[in-house]
Amino acid sequence: MEHILQHFRPEEKPFIEQVVGWQREVEDRYAPKLTDFLDPRERFIVQAIIKQSEDCRLMSSGGFLQAERQRVLIYPSYYEPTAEDFQIALFRINYPVKFVSLTHPQVLGTLTASGIDRKRFGDIRLEDNEVQCAVSEEIADFLQVQMTAVGKAKVALEKITIQQALAPSDEKWEEQLHTVSAMRLDVVLASALTISRQKAQQLITSGRVKVNHTVREDRAFELHEEDLLSVRGYGRMKVIAIEGRTRKQKIKVIIGALTD
Repeated sequence: MEHILQHFRPEEKPFIEQVVGWQREVEDRYAPKLTDFLDPRERFIVQAIIKQSEDCRLMSSGGFLQAERQRVLIYPSYYEPTAEDFQIALFRINYPVKFVSLTHPQVLGTLTASGIDRKRFGDIRLEDNEVQCAVSEEIADFLQVQMTAVGKAKVALEKITIQQALAPSDEKWEEQLHTVSAMRLDVVLASALTISRQKAQQLITSGRVKVNHTVREDRAFELHEEDLLSVRGYGRMKVIAIEGRTRKQKIKVIIGALTD
């Protein structure tokens, strides 16, 4: 376990232990194990651990194509996964489009306010007047009955098929190679945004920076591959890859910035 933990953050230890437990469960029972919806960083950790096993394989799905949040199926090498194994329900949220418009934060807030754990639902997609979401099949019936309004707008959930699902948005990530002295949040942020380190620290301590959807106010917080960053007023970025070091021992890191 120690040789695994040394590659990750201390606060990720409970999740790592959980993943190792899943791996052992699959190896012992020789049956597949399905996770809840995981973000990209969590899936990166799962992949890093499971790929060391000769007996386990993994596959992921978020219901939508190129989903950010996905469920992961860990399964023995003999097993052949199907789409049904992921137990994901897709919903269209019907509402009076002539009178109101729905936003991503409104839908997300309604889902979390319903008492459902965040890990039970995946992406929320909006395109024109169409709003869709992915949830665990286990809570689909409950949600369909309970979710009757988003804000002041009355809504009705309608199950849809993958063929009816909204396509991925035309998000484009502009990749750029940076050389930094450390993977500290303030150092990477300053380089990625081309601002002073002092300005980067002000953004962090004022609560304007999120890493993997969680506000981080620690300037020395260490970033890793597959971390998603959101900076209020600047947009979204992600750590795509760490490419080793330069001759002067600077860290080479590829940062992706979301473009319009």
